Amino acid sequence: MPMIQQPANVIKLTNVSLVRYKKGKKRFELACYKNKLLEYRSGTETDLDNVLQVPTIFLNASKGETAPNAELVKAWPLPEASEKGGGGGGGGKKGGGGKKSKGKGEEILQKGEIQVNAGERKELLDRMEREIVEEVAQRLVDPQTKRVYTTGMIKKGLDVLSKQGGHTPQQDSLQHKLGRLNLGGEGRKKGQPTPKGSSENSGLATPLTDNDDATASAEKGKAKKSDMPMWTGVVTSKSTKAQALEAIRALIAWQPIPVMRARMRLRVSCPTSIAKQAPKTKIGAGQAESVSEEDGDQGKGTIKDRILSFFEQVESQDVLGEEWEVVGFVEPGAFKGLSEFSSAETKGRGTVQVLDAAVIHEDD
Repeated sequence: MPMIQQPANVIKLTNVSLVRYKKGKKRFELACYKNKLLEYRSGTETDLDNVLQVPTIFLNASKGETAPNAELVKAWPLPEASEKGGGGGGGGKKGGGGKKSKGKGEEILQKGEIQVNAGERKELLDRMEREIVEEVAQRLVDPQTKRVYTTGMIKKGLDVLSKQGGHTPQQDSLQHKLGRLNLGGEGRKKGQPTPKGSSENSGLATPLTDNDDATASAEKGKAKKSDMPMWTGVVTSKSTKAQALEAIRALIAWQPIPVMRARMRLRVSCPTSIAKQAPKTKIGAGQAESVSEEDGDQGKGTIKDRILSFFEQVESQDVLGEEWEVVGFVEPGAFKGLSEFSSAETKGRGTVQVLDAAVIHEDD
């Protein structure tokens, strides 16, 4: 009896974890190792050959139906449409399409939905939630005490947002129960500014007071909710790192519990001859023209003054030989601007060193 031949484009797979991704009008799938996929999305695994069970893009992996090249071209048009190769490639280093086809596989792995059964899905979501909450807890602190919250408190804050559709909590939220105790008017120094809402530059937002409710409602009515950071819960289609960042932004924007980003501790140095010069670049948005009053002999608006204006708090200043050095605390959003300013104004002779990426106060 003659042996029945399988079609050339059919591959039999067993015991696979699938990643499903819709692009255009077609749904594409990749067969991968679930644990390696999570590592790939978090950035700890970079070799696709270790992630994929088969370096092939499928239309239906359970039936072994590979994606024809014509369908790949429709979903990923020019400049990839000009590539040559068979329809089975795209998942890894092997297969049609080469490096450009490999990019398709990367997009599917990063954005696709992991297909698992109900039990595995719950286990996966629980695991991802723990990782996200732990990451967030390391980056946010109580604005007044600068102490970290427990992972339990961070989880409760995120639960408040997800239950309210990803945005502002109601009057009985944790913010109203706990926030006023930490950021009430009595605990704030006289004359100290009280920023409202969120700021990616400062990373600080304070809970609204009773008098602010009407104003806040009017302001929120003007802005689309889609333009605001939202948190609706953990999903499997995004990396834990990306979701942790979304969670941080949503907590800062909506303040279900009073939070701010933990400050960075930096050391900045440059030659004293350069520090005394006037900067050539313009002052950035929200940056003070000068914060140094003790160096009046050097005048205002020097490179040194501009560097100091990035700091929220200066810990120490020193002149070591021909080098001026400052150590202090900055908001995370100011780090990039400070690094770019220092590099441009000192022509690479200045340095910005991170001493602590997130300064927190641990409970005894």
